Amino acid sequence: MDIDTFWDVIEAARSGTAEAGESFDEVLVRQLSDRRQQEILEYAERFDELHDALYRWDVWAAAYLIGGGCSDDSFIDFRAGVIALGREWYQRVAADPDSLAAHPDVVQAANVRERSEVLFYEDVNYAASGAFERITGDADAFYEAWRSFRETDAGSSNGVAMGEDFDFDDDSEMSRRLPRLAAVLLDTSP
Repeated sequence: MDIDTFWDVIEAARSGTAEAGESFDEVLVRQLSDRRQQEILEYAERFDELHDALYRWDVWAAAYLIGGGCSDDSFIDFRAGVIALGREWYQRVAADPDSLAAHPDVVQAANVRERSEVLFYEDVNYAASGAFERITGDADAFYEAWRSFRETDAGSSNGVAMGEDFDFDDDSEMSRRLPRLAAVLLDTSP
């Protein structure tokens, strides 16, 4: 599955969510389960590539501001949530995480005391395995197929350059690095 097809799948699920009145992850699982198992594995490969590309300190800092804190596990869910926003927002965030200050959900959440769920979308991480389970009836089928798929995929690498680490609890540093998000979120923190 090439990158354009991957984003077509994401956009179709986003459109289907509005039409079906179901959650994005459920629509995504349903749409993936209509594909061949090989395509689902290729989807998972693209997802992991995009997910890994957001594994950076500046993106984590944005997640920290938006969520009022952000653990390792929460950062996994945040990156899945950014992918779920679609190609345009993903590219904006990858280029400049501070651009999330303009996202409608972030703007709305700035006025809410409990905003830990904004853009954090755990279930999106499991769409491929959910589709495999739906097709096969076996919860472990995806992981077995994934191991085999990854063994034959010698071209992948996990080297990630995270950029410069900095103190997320230092408001002045956060304001310097993510000025728009800090202006929206630090002033409204409880």
